[in-house]
Amino acid sequence: MSEPNPQLDFLSELGRELKQVWQATKDSFTHAGVSLRNGWRQVSGARVDYVVLRVGGPMPERAEPPRSFVERQLPLPPPPYSIEALNYHLRRVAEADNVKGAVIVLHGFSTGLASLQNIRQSILRLRERGKTAVVYTPYLDAAHYFVASAADQIIIPPSTQFSVLGLRSEVIFLKDALAQVGLHFDAVQISPYKSSPNMFTRADITPEQQAQLTWLLDEMYDMLTAAMADGRRQSPAEFQQLVDRAPLSAPAARASGLVDAIAYEDELACLLAESAVTEPANEAAEKEEAEEEATAASTATSAGASPPPQRPKAKLLELSKAYNLLFEKPRRHTPKFIGVVTLSGVITMGSSQRPPIDIPVPFVAEETAGEVTLLALLRQAEKMDNMAALVFHVDSPGGDALASDLIGREIQRIAQKKPVVVYMGNTAASGGYYVSAQASHIMSQPLTITGSIGVFMLRLSTSNLYQKLRVNRAHVQRGEHAGLYSSPDPMTDTERQIFWDGISDMYRQFKEVVAQGRDLPLDELDPICEGRVWSGRQALNYKLVDSHGDFVTAVQKAAELANLPTDDSVEIPVVNLYPKTNRHIVPKPYEAAEEIGRALSGEWARQWSGRPLYLMPLDIRLE
Repeated sequence: MSEPNPQLDFLSELGRELKQVWQATKDSFTHAGVSLRNGWRQVSGARVDYVVLRVGGPMPERAEPPRSFVERQLPLPPPPYSIEALNYHLRRVAEADNVKGAVIVLHGFSTGLASLQNIRQSILRLRERGKTAVVYTPYLDAAHYFVASAADQIIIPPSTQFSVLGLRSEVIFLKDALAQVGLHFDAVQISPYKSSPNMFTRADITPEQQAQLTWLLDEMYDMLTAAMADGRRQSPAEFQQLVDRAPLSAPAARASGLVDAIAYEDELACLLAESAVTEPANEAAEKEEAEEEATAASTATSAGASPPPQRPKAKLLELSKAYNLLFEKPRRHTPKFIGVVTLSGVITMGSSQRPPIDIPVPFVAEETAGEVTLLALLRQAEKMDNMAALVFHVDSPGGDALASDLIGREIQRIAQKKPVVVYMGNTAASGGYYVSAQASHIMSQPLTITGSIGVFMLRLSTSNLYQKLRVNRAHVQRGEHAGLYSSPDPMTDTERQIFWDGISDMYRQFKEVVAQGRDLPLDELDPICEGRVWSGRQALNYKLVDSHGDFVTAVQKAAELANLPTDDSVEIPVVNLYPKTNRHIVPKPYEAAEEIGRALSGEWARQWSGRPLYLMPLDIRLE
């Protein structure tokens, strides 16, 4: 055992003190800058009634990594607006004393249920800070209305319909279609509830799969309609009756209390005006507005008409124009930060990647979370002395069992040194749950899809296809089971038993990881495992997760576990750790051709064939 070195201890302590002095100096300069900017805003009379934010699209939880110099020179579309950015901007609005609230324009969501719940929570958080939240949207389907119902007011254009129709899940079965071309899948699954292979091995839905979809749809429908009803001050039963009557016209929706007003977007300023004309944002804006009104009056007079009466208008400014007018709140920063690593997509061996083209083939993922990429990021995070805690953001239906185990092991190792909070996104099931199980704390949204604790294996048989094509094959092998994973013939009884023994061992290992990580009795796990899929609310009841909340809540929990200050006067830096990527490099023509060929040739199926999988196929969509 080595003896303590007083000199090293002194240098280490000196280094910590110097960092604290440097951080205090930076905070002093930051506070001085905030004071100067706020002083200028006060002297100039800077004021905004409502800041306009436009929210829609895929809405990823975390912002994309900063683009490289080369990427910034390319004619790329702007990065998608993230929930991370939305939370930051709404916090700025909430803290500004010279702002009444925000007008949130919703358009074209294409994201999951838990993400919608996060956006909704962002709006509720704004209201809790005493600000008014107004939602304007030309879309009134379930996704948009679920978010909109969190606001103080909902305003829609006259041609919009209330189209909240409910939830729907469709399952396709490919067994008969594959048989027509000579393809056949053999499956070994741990339980009928582990229904991932069913689309390839069944011609119709099984009772267990039907039951699972039923309880999930019931659970989610109850949560969604209860939240929307509460936002509109109705009972869930009353709201569900309106859903069953949908679609409804805009006047009918207003008469039913589903929306507050009907107007076009250009009429919002007058609609939201107070009884008197609001103060201008600044002298330049006042002058510009006066010139516009004078021009309109002059045009009307020259046409022989009476000038239009001047109506009071609220001052609405787009975020980009209002940003520098908003009062700021100074905060001191902690020297330590909270790191964020995201696992998104199907879990595979190798590097994370996104294919150069989108292919509508089951199990050919848009995005993969490769074990090589994730291990590198997690080991990088582990070595960061200034990282007080890690938030591991998981949004995955699972995937390769081996890759899941290797990633889960790294989470276990880090959690022994510093707090790890797993934040579950829209889906964290099967392998997505495996990698989460040994964290210090697991947080989900009530609408997160999770669980699916089980394992299965598929093997593709192509012998009938070759017969149809009159292709003859011959092979020579050494070793009794040399063709176990690659044989084109249907699975034999001996091979099926080998696979069964293998997945039984992996299922036992999965349950041991859950029992250890969640401190649950191993012999009592089957009723909540065996491939059953749960909502986040059900998972909390079964102790598969610890709490509910959005990403902001997860950061607060990580700070609490790391003994960092959590009062509002302190800013804890949150640092996203990104892998190196060439995601914006345009694929060469031959790469796209290779991807298409890989899909059509069945290579994608052989990649998964014979591998133990922790994977959950479920598609529940809002209508």
